[in-house]
Amino acid sequence: MPAYDESNVFAKILRGELPSHTVYEDAETLAIMDIMPRADGHVLVIPKVACRNVFDAPPDALKAVALTTQTLARAVKSAFEADGVTIQQFNEPAGGQVVFHLHVHVMPRHEGVALRPHTGAMEKPDILAANAEKIRAALATF
Repeated sequence: MPAYDESNVFAKILRGELPSHTVYEDAETLAIMDIMPRADGHVLVIPKVACRNVFDAPPDALKAVALTTQTLARAVKSAFEADGVTIQQFNEPAGGQVVFHLHVHVMPRHEGVALRPHTGAMEKPDILAANAEKIRAALATF
């Protein structure tokens, strides 16, 4: 397996080199808005430790990511009055991984509404900021 690439976008976000819309942070994880959301409220959960994907992630990082994913799933479901949540995690190019830092997608879902296609189009920053605030408000109620 290729080595971890310190220049990936999530490593840069963790180092403060790139901006993000943070919705949650603890000692081990960070949850941010996906800038190319497939649903309103689409967030990404990442470990703070450098790991390419599930294959090289330390067990404690996987545990932390899973617990934060559960917390964010509850929050986005509540914040967007969703009927359910889709959680996705990809590993290596053949598995659909594009950014090579472990991350989990958490997307609120509504009955009968398909996910938007991944077109590469970025969401407007003000919409991301508003959606982030809705999620932070929901987190405050837990």
